[in-house]
Amino acid sequence: ERASQFDIIHCQSEYYPMSLAFGRLVSTPVLHTVHYAPAEDEVAIWRRYPEAPFVAVSAAQAARLAGLRILGTVHHGVDTDALPFQATPGDYLLFLGRMTADKGCHRAVEVAQEAGLPLRIAGKMREPAEREYFEAHVAPHLGDGIEYLGETSHGKKVALLQNARATLFPIEWEEPFGLVMIESMACGTPVIGTRWGAVPEVIDDGRSGIIVDHYRDMA
Repeated sequence: ERASQFDIIHCQSEYYPMSLAFGRLVSTPVLHTVHYAPAEDEVAIWRRYPEAPFVAVSAAQAARLAGLRILGTVHHGVDTDALPFQATPGDYLLFLGRMTADKGCHRAVEVAQEAGLPLRIAGKMREPAEREYFEAHVAPHLGDGIEYLGETSHGKKVALLQNARATLFPIEWEEPFGLVMIESMACGTPVIGTRWGAVPEVIDDGRSGIIVDHYRDMA
């Protein structure tokens, strides 16, 4: 009813089948930006709407969206005023992310132990699966320099990023982008990441961080 009042309708929710269907009912252009790594069966449904325009957040994600009408790739950005640069590194490694195997907190623990450096961990742990993963693979290693801080405020996250020696990004999944990486780099802290998903697009290898083929190379 109000569609004609706008120049464009930009859908960024996960209810794409609904927005794709309703997009055919209005004359206002409807643009879709996907912020996660969709399963192939999801993309197969979206392909039923060949006229619908999409924007990818990385070339890696665009490859997963093959067969859709991709207008372009727009990488995420951050407000650098809210993530001030700090040139002096600290003495600990940092892991920021959800408590899931794909994100690889347990791998960060192993890297820190091998490198002989403290590790500070912050991230979401609300869902039952996240708690189960944490209790099985992370909690047994806490202590002796391995510290879990829970979910943090923006201010505490910035301080953690600014004062870390490096941020570890030991993923093993097709990460569509990875905001943690650009937040870390904005704060002046290099990222050591595994060559999955959009990591090679985000890290300038040897300049803003280091890209490795396997997390065992991180230490």
